[in-house]
Amino acid sequence: MEAAEDLLCLENVEVVYDEVILVLRGLSMEVPKGKITALLGANGAGKSTLLKAISGLLPVEKGEVTRGSIRYQGTNITRRQPSDIVASGIFQVMEGRRIIQDMTVVENLRLGAFSKPRSDIAGNIERVFEYFPVLRERTGLAGYLSGGEQQMLAIGRALMAEPKLVLMDEPSMGLSPVLVQEVFGIIERLNKELGVTILLVEQNANIALSIANRGYVMEQGKIVLDGAAQELKENEDVKAFYLGGGERTGFKNLKSFKRRKRWL
Repeated sequence: MEAAEDLLCLENVEVVYDEVILVLRGLSMEVPKGKITALLGANGAGKSTLLKAISGLLPVEKGEVTRGSIRYQGTNITRRQPSDIVASGIFQVMEGRRIIQDMTVVENLRLGAFSKPRSDIAGNIERVFEYFPVLRERTGLAGYLSGGEQQMLAIGRALMAEPKLVLMDEPSMGLSPVLVQEVFGIIERLNKELGVTILLVEQNANIALSIANRGYVMEQGKIVLDGAAQELKENEDVKAFYLGGGERTGFKNLKSFKRRKRWL
């Protein structure tokens, strides 16, 4: 059962694609309210599948949650429609931005506000421009934006929904180191200034853990390690696997590794 401060709680979640391919294998985790939680793992570990399970997008890819529960603010949302999940306060920023390239910046932003009253849209657009002033200057089609600007637009579109929880899938992908720092600085501001809870899936483990409060490590569809972000940064296996340093010993042999019964 989730603690009072947990906004999102997954318990023993199992996800299957095409009725035969098991991707998530009894995964459990908690996302504390008002915090940034980082989710680390190699390609194919199941991180994007986890986000799609939360946001209700699995059926689009012939996937389904076959076991366990996903609870948000104490309510079971395991099989709710994506539109209902967005309306409840969860918005996913997809891997690769997924903006509509033949629409303008403002038109893309308006798409993020489909669940909000029309009277709120202008004010929300102005708020996005305050966080991303460069977008105010871009009046042409979104397809002509740089990679960094497209990522800003994707995050801005999420803000239009006035979310309580934002699921971010690889926001650093394809960006230069300078732009990565800028985008992550904005993510941190959104958390601190607006109180938005963030679940961050990111290959750049160093920068993800530098802004996160808590972190989880996934392997083969399971959580194998979790803890405070600073503790994970100092963990020798996390250093070896994800931070480019330390001596690799394997998560299963760690003294600090605590396999919970619910992970088995």
